[in-house]
Amino acid sequence: MRSEYDFTAATRGAVAPVPHGKTRITIRLDEDVVAWFRKQVHEAGGGNYQTLINRALRRAMEQDAESLEAVVRRVVREEVRRPAARNAAGRARRR
Repeated sequence: MRSEYDFTAATRGAVAPVPHGKTRITIRLDEDVVAWFRKQVHEAGGGNYQTLINRALRRAMEQDAESLEAVVRRVVREEVRRPAARNAAGRARRR
C-alpha cells in the first residue's frame, strides 16, 4: 500500500446512513422478480424499486394479518362440507 494513503482516522460502515425505522439487509430474490419491480419504476418515470418491494411486502403482511381468521373459517367450512358431499354422491350412485 502506498504511504500517502492514511486511514488512521477512517471509520468502517455504510457510505449512506440508514434512515430511522429502516434495516439494511441482504436478500436474494429471483431475477425476474427484481426485473419486474425495476420495470414498474421505469414505466412510472422513476423512483426506487426497493420502495415498491417494501410496499408489496407490507400489503402482503397486512393482508395475511387480517385474513388469518377468514382463511381458517374457509378451510374448516370446506372440510365440514366434504364428508357431506361424499355421502350425497355415494347415495346418488347407489340409487
